[in-house]
Formats: sequence, structure tokens, C-alpha cells
Amino acid sequence: MPAPTPGGVARSLFAAGFRPGDIVHNSFAYHMTPGGFILDLGARALGCTVFPVGTGNSEMQAQAVAALRPRGWCGTPDFLKVILDKGAELGLDCSSIKVAHSGGALFPSLRDEYAARGVNVVQCYATADLGVVAYESEAHKGLILKEDFILEIVRPGTNDPVADGEVGEIVVIVLNPSYPLVRFGTGDLFKVLNERSPCGRTNTLIAGWMGRADQRTKVKGMFVDPEQVAEIVRRHSEIERARLVVGRSGEQDVLSLKIEVAHGIDGGLSDAVAASLREVTKLGGTVEAVDPVALPNDGKVIEDARDYS
Repeated sequence: MPAPTPGGVARSLFAAGFRPGDIVHNSFAYHMTPGGFILDLGARALGCTVFPVGTGNSEMQAQAVAALRPRGWCGTPDFLKVILDKGAELGLDCSSIKVAHSGGALFPSLRDEYAARGVNVVQCYATADLGVVAYESEAHKGLILKEDFILEIVRPGTNDPVADGEVGEIVVIVLNPSYPLVRFGTGDLFKVLNERSPCGRTNTLIAGWMGRADQRTKVKGMFVDPEQVAEIVRRHSEIERARLVVGRSGEQDVLSLKIEVAHGIDGGLSDAVAASLREVTKLGGTVEAVDPVALPNDGKVIEDARDYS
């Protein structure tokens, strides 16, 4: 992987409230991952002084915060709480941290806890190959796509774009001369928000991370993939959307293919879809028609409803 472009990361940090001259405590890993370097270079490009801490050793990290008094912090969403709690346990003053830039899913309850402690935490979406893809601003309203990326949201298991607002896998084009990526599938689920950020930034706005697109599931010892569900849909133009539900009946796995059909389903179509299900997956199952837009908008085409508890 080439060095990440620091300018885009600097913009995401600025949107989070970081400013030139800030001391930044960087708890992203520097070892065997580019995460630490991505945020490090971006913070330096913004004009910040970076303390490269990395992961682990919460007691020493709390001591470093108390001694160096950083205003900014970078790392995974929950590790900042570990450091702040450790500081409180040791009687250290870690209140200098006012802004934090986190990578990973930031749950609202955790954001609220940080706010109560005087820290404004925002999140970004990043991968090892792409660096920061989208970032949140202080408006806390979705993630803003970086300007040098071209984004698509596609139905998992296909290359078919979905409508704005529908959950699918994020696919990115980046025309980096040293490391170009064309339709790079990240495997993560997102949706486009058909609005603009209240902060005034006008690029595409996406919702936060909504799970993984890889829904490969083993049924009766055989793998079933989203691509197989897509193949069934392609065979029958009447189907608008489909969802394969894996359940249990007694001690056996069972399949139920739920399909959205605009004008209802007759016995002939039901039998034909059931035959396709068996032919494509090599497994039998039932076919159930549901009302249009009745299936959940969560990006899933395979749902494992078996109870593993």
C-alpha cells in the first residue's frame, strides 16, 4: 500500500474540530497496520504535533495524557473510555482532551458519555487500502465522502447499484496514480443519505457503518452465497427483491425465500422460483411472496435466523 494522502485526512480532522497547533494523542496502531500512520500524517499536515502512542498499556497512556495535555485524540471508539477511566482510577487529570477522531462504529450511548465528560467525538470510515473514505463533522449528521473518491452502493453479491437510501455494499473508485483502485468492494454496508450535511459541506453524505456484506452461510453442510440469491432473482424478472432466510425445523436446517413481487404471485411462478432455488443452491426450500418494500432495508440478502444460544 502506498503512503496515504494526508490532505484528505487533514480535512477530516479539521471537520472534527482539530486545529493547527493542537497536540494529538494518536492511539491507532502503528505496527502491522497503516492506521496509525494514516492519522499521523493527516494530523501533521494540519499543523498538529503528534504523540505516536499506538495501542495498549492504558495506564501509561493515561499518564501521557496527564503529562502532555493533548487537546486531540485519535483511536478506536471504546479505547478512549478505557484511558479516561484509567486516568480517573489513578487520580490523573485527563480533561485536556476536547476533540476525538474515532475509527469504527461509534454507538450513540458512548458518544453521549464522552460529551458528558467534555469530549466531542466524531467517527470516520477508513480501510487499509483506501485510508479515510468518509468522515463525520461536528454536525454529527452522517459521514461526508472525501472529494477524491467516486462512490457506489451495490446490492451484495452483485454489481447492481441500489437507489439512494437503500443499504448495500460500498464500492469505491480512487484514481490515485500510484495505487489506482477501480470499483474496489470494501465488504461494508452503508447507504447514501439524500441530503446535505448541516455543516455546509456539500459532498455525498452516507450513513454510518451498518454491518458487513459478506453473508455467506453454511446450510446442511453446504455454503450458500449472496451471488446465488442474485442468480435466482435474475432468472425471474417478476422479482424485485429477495431475501433467503435460514431457519431450523426440529433438528434440520430449512430455507425460505421471501420475494417482493409487484403484482402478486401465482402457483406457476412460485413453483418456478422454488425450482430455481433448488437448482442454484442444491438445496430445497419454500417460496413466500411479501408485499413490495416489506423486506427490511438492511442490505441483507441472506438472513441466518437459527438460534445458536
